[in-house]
Order: sequence, then C-alpha cells, then structure tokens
Amino acid sequence: MVEPEKSNPRAFEAPLWAAADKLRGNMDAAEYKHVALGLIFLKYISDRFNERKAEAEADPENAFLADERDWYAAESVFWVPENARWEYLKENATSVKPTIGELIDTAMLAIEAENPTLKGVLTKNYARPELDQTKLAEVVKLFSDLAFRNKHHGEDVLGRVYEYFLGQFAIAEGKRGGQYYTAGCVVRLLVAMIEPFKGRVYDPCCGSGGMFVQSEQFIEAHEGGRNDISIYGQESNPTTWRLAKMNLAIRGIEANLGSKWADSFHEDMHPSIKADYVLANPPFNASDWGQDKLQGDARWQFGTPPAGNANFGWVQHIYHHLAPHGIAGFVLANGSLSSQQSGEGEIRQRLIEKDVIDCIVALPGQLFSTTQIPVCLWFVARDKSNGIVKDKKLRDRRGEVLFIDARNMGTMKTRTLKELTFEGEGNDVATIADTYHAWREKNGQYEDVPGFAKSVKIEDIATKRFVLTPGMYVEQAAREEDGEPFANKMARLTGTLKKQMERGNVLDMEIRRQLQKVGYGW
Repeated sequence: MVEPEKSNPRAFEAPLWAAADKLRGNMDAAEYKHVALGLIFLKYISDRFNERKAEAEADPENAFLADERDWYAAESVFWVPENARWEYLKENATSVKPTIGELIDTAMLAIEAENPTLKGVLTKNYARPELDQTKLAEVVKLFSDLAFRNKHHGEDVLGRVYEYFLGQFAIAEGKRGGQYYTAGCVVRLLVAMIEPFKGRVYDPCCGSGGMFVQSEQFIEAHEGGRNDISIYGQESNPTTWRLAKMNLAIRGIEANLGSKWADSFHEDMHPSIKADYVLANPPFNASDWGQDKLQGDARWQFGTPPAGNANFGWVQHIYHHLAPHGIAGFVLANGSLSSQQSGEGEIRQRLIEKDVIDCIVALPGQLFSTTQIPVCLWFVARDKSNGIVKDKKLRDRRGEVLFIDARNMGTMKTRTLKELTFEGEGNDVATIADTYHAWREKNGQYEDVPGFAKSVKIEDIATKRFVLTPGMYVEQAAREEDGEPFANKMARLTGTLKKQMERGNVLDMEIRRQLQKVGYGW
C-alpha cells in the first residue's frame, strides 16, 4: 500500500489524476469532476469511519462504542453504513449485477440518509450508461491502494489530492473553471495579509471553499485552534455549492454555507452576519446581475452599482457585512481601480473619502489558469485608527492608503501560468504581506520602496480623480548609474547608430537587386 507521507508527498497526485482521468472518456470535464471528486469524498469518509471504529475496538472496555453513533459524531466523523464502506465496494467492484456504479449510487444515498448535513450534496449517477463500469471498478481499486492516512487522519494528504483535482478540472474546463477555483497563491496572499486568527470569516461567493481551507491551514500553521474561527459562506451555483460542502468535509471543517445555494445579492443567506474577516473572489465584471430588482437597497451606502457591472455591488455587499473592526480582502478586475463609467467613479470616490480603503495590490498577469484579465486585491477596513487587533498594536493610518505594485513578481510555472512564490528565498507572498503589516502595525519598520510600495494621502489620490491604480503612485525604482561619462556614452552610441544606418543602406540595396531579378525593380 502506498503511503505518500513517507516519501514524496506530491509524487502520487499526477499519476492518480492520470489514472482516474481515463474513466472520463467522452464526458465533459464539468460533468466528470463530480464523478472523480465524489469517489475521493467517499474514500475519505470511509477511511475516517474505519479509523474511529478501530480506536474503539482497540480498547476492550470501550469496544461497544464501535456501534455507537455518538462515538463518531464526537470527532465530526460521518456515520457510514456497511454497504457504503470502501472495503465493501472494493470487494464487489467486479460484480456484473449490481454493477459497481449501482453500488456506489446506493452507497451515496445511504450516506445522505444517515447524515442530514450531506442531504442533496453527493453525486449519485455512477450507473449511467456513458460511464464505463469496468474502468470505474479499476479506479475504485486504484484509490484503494493509496493510504489516505497520516498524523492528521488523512486530511492533509487527501485534502491535497482533492485540491489538485480541483485545479486540474479548472484547467480542463477553461473559463468556467474560474467559477469555483481561485489560484492557490492568490488565496495564500489574501490570508497572509489579513491573518484570520480568531473570529467570524465570511465569503459571499465561496466557490469550492478554498478561502476557508487556507484560513484553517493558516491558523494551524501558527499553532492556533480551528475552533477559534466560525465560517460562513454562500454560493449561487448549485454544483459548486455541493463541491464546497464536500471540500470542507474532506478537511473536517465545519461551516455554515446556508441551507441551500443562493445568490448573495438577491437571497442573502446570512443577512445579519457582521464578519471579522471577509475573503472573496467575486465573478469578474459580472453583467445582468439583477440590479433593477435592488433599487434603494440598504447595502448601496456609497451609490447604486451600475446594471452592467457588479464589481461595486460586491464591494458594498462585503463592506455591509464587516464588523466594526473588520477587515476584508478580495479580488477584483483592474477596471475597478480606474473606471469612470456608469457612476463607478463616484462610488469609488465616496469609498476613498469615507476612508475605508486600506490597501491596493496590483498583481502580475497569468496567475489564473482560467482568465487573462488583469486583477488586483482590495483591502477594506471599517476602522483604520490605532488600537489592538489580534494582540498587535496598530498604527493610525486614517487618511492614507498603501499601494503595492507586485506586477513584476512571480515565477512562470508553465508556458502560460505564473505563480507567486510562498516558500524559500524570495518568498513573494511573504514580501507583500510583510510590507503591509509593517505599514499597519506600530512596531513595523515601514518605508516606501520605489517601484514597489508607497503610502499615499487621500488628498493626493483626489488630485488624480480618485483613481487607485498603484502604478500612478508607486515611484519608479532609481536606475543604477553605469559610471560612463556622458560625452563618452554619446560618442559610443552615435558610432553604433552610424554603423547600423550604414548596414541598413546595404540591406536596402540588396533588396532592390533581388526585386530587379524578378522584374519588380525601380
């Protein structure tokens, strides 16, 4: 049995994907992802159930607990009926009737019946004719050979498999994949900057729940407790909402994603929430978002967003749900920084004059596998005055905005995809986040960095028509002098230019001669 945590923890992901992807056949990635991810989820909850069961059986005095549901519920382990356990499915994978697909569908129904929080979430169409049952049985056996267990009960290992599959499906689906998958390095940067240690975390367009996963991992990395935060989310796409429920369950993360999928603008599932932290990646430049039905909405404190673009609808929805000392970090298309159309300029101006814009980060291109739209990060705060948050003394930054130009950062991972580094030397995520913290915290040693970061007064932003593009404020880094005297440099450059012009004349004559040979000379 393969135990990835004892070797290269990443070595198993690509082969596992390649093997499982053979099952897809002619099925679209958008459809197949639920097949593959459903199997991963089923394997996970079965493994967790078996581990918990083994714990009880190992102690003769407590062996009776192996059949008690409370024993499993105490550790947030789902109850898995016998006919839904992975070993049962593996043993019957090659049976002709019922087929493995029918067995898996029955297993999913049984799990939903026993665990109300999963009702309507799991995929239940494995017996469909277009799904090759022989290949499905092979994938079941393949997953069986991978030990999804380590010191964190498999959450880290299996969670990485799940995240890897989500990323691969985002690539396979193209633009549509961006509806539920945000580049991991962007999520890490958002989390590193706002540091959601303790309190309520909210994402009004949570996709597959990546923001919440990173928040939990951040807390654990800093030796905090996952019970220190409460998670609230919402998602309008029904299949993506189900993915989020499964993705969080994979990690054992409890979250309130509402009783159903719903549009945050028109059916707010958490109308009274005032979050300490908001993390979000709203759909870019969404049009036809139903603005006409929201005239006079209480959330439009800074002005009614235009009907053709929801960007400033999201900004104001997020601000509306912030607690008095709350901080929000979210992704928007670059157009939000400078657009003057349809009242967007006026809304941005009021946001700046209200002094709720804390920081703007310009990101490099090619960070998203699903879109080439240039994007930026907005950080919005209810209170920018001094105080103590998360045991850190804050500097009074009222009347100022920090601009960070990170467009030149990042490393190309493929021919078309760039990534902000987050480990080792030259850590891009740490460089950006540390700059922000140094600016915001009293003990921070902040200084403007030409070409990278600058703290700007609101009065200076007003002189530029309240445009928030970092490149307009971050001064260019000074070029190093080469020490060559000006007169010498001009003599050298004009000499080079003369030679190039002479060479150009020779080439012009050659072109004319070649044209004369074919009867087109002059």
